[in-house]
Amino acid sequence: MSKRFMRWVEAWIEEHILPGANPDIESHEARAKRLTEKLFAEAAAANFPQFEIEEERERIVPRVLAAVSDSTDFDIDAYHLKSQLAQENEDGD
Repeated sequence: MSKRFMRWVEAWIEEHILPGANPDIESHEARAKRLTEKLFAEAAAANFPQFEIEEERERIVPRVLAAVSDSTDFDIDAYHLKSQLAQENEDGD
C-alpha cells in the first residue's frame, strides 16, 4: 500500500467529486465508473507506477462510489469559501 498514492487519490476525490453534486442524467454506478477511469488515467499521467495503481484498485473503487453516492445537502458556495480560506491560512481546516 502506497500512502503517497492514497493521499493523491483522496485529494483527487475531494477536488473532482463534490458531495451532493450528482446530476440525474447518469446513475451513481455509471458516474463512479467514469470518474474512476479518469482518476486512474490521471494517476498514470502523474507518473505513478502501474503496479501501484493496480494494487490500490480494490480500495479506490469503493471510495469513488461512496463519494459519488453521497446525497447530502451541500452548499457549494460555503465549500468554495472554506477552501479558499484554508488555502490562504494553509491550515487545512
